[in-house]
Amino acid sequence: MNHIGMERDGAVGIITLDRRERFNSLDVATAQDLRKAGLSYARDDSIRAVVLRGVDGVFCSGADLKYIKAGGVADDLSYLKPDADRSSEGFGELFKQILEYIHSTISEIKRAPKPFIAAVDGIAAAGGFGLAMACDLVFASERASFEWAYARTGLTGAESSTFFLPRLIGLRRAMDLVLLNPRLDARKAMEMGLISAVYPVENFDAEVLAVARKLADGPTRAYALAKELINQAAGVDRLDYHLDRELENLTRIADGGDFASGIASFFAKDTPTFKGK
Repeated sequence: MNHIGMERDGAVGIITLDRRERFNSLDVATAQDLRKAGLSYARDDSIRAVVLRGVDGVFCSGADLKYIKAGGVADDLSYLKPDADRSSEGFGELFKQILEYIHSTISEIKRAPKPFIAAVDGIAAAGGFGLAMACDLVFASERASFEWAYARTGLTGAESSTFFLPRLIGLRRAMDLVLLNPRLDARKAMEMGLISAVYPVENFDAEVLAVARKLADGPTRAYALAKELINQAAGVDRLDYHLDRELENLTRIADGGDFASGIASFFAKDTPTFKGK
């Protein structure tokens, strides 16, 4: 089943994460479909602005930990690496195959000559947090919340989060989020500079779409060049290198004992015992 919806509203492309039974988390197939959708709208000249959203009051909870804990699906894993060895007790290879698609999507978002808008209604955690931060504008409903979340299971950050956080809110606040892992409500996230605006739940979709339509009706060639210049000034030309480093470090840590303890405790709903390994 395809869990990524694609629709158009005039010159606005809308991508919807619809995997509600798994809190809009991403397994390999869903991450692959997200990349296809992102690439399609990023390179379609008739699409002049893009909205990325979730369903059922959830934006995205990141990589699907249940899928990872279960060892994935053989047909999914054989797509990128036909001879993948799943005899290892670690989880790094599973994360790698999901993250390669998500990271490619993020790279397309930042290179796209048009604005990408994250419409966050509900929780954006871990990879969902990273996806939102990679968009050019982020709008949140009043019930939205944002959480780094990686450390809860003993992981390093990925999905561009360690790249954009210090650029968006500064080094000290970035370290606060990474090490202390507070859950931020929408107003606090806006106060910190993580998001652009907060709208009431009841008219959230309409408000976001109104902004997207305005952008699509605007001087999109000028927007594209301004986006390129701002990204260049912020060092986003190093994003792909940093995404590779995030992938390398997360997949390595996912093969360690702390993540094994973290993912077991996550599903047992108890406190993990981390030993720094």
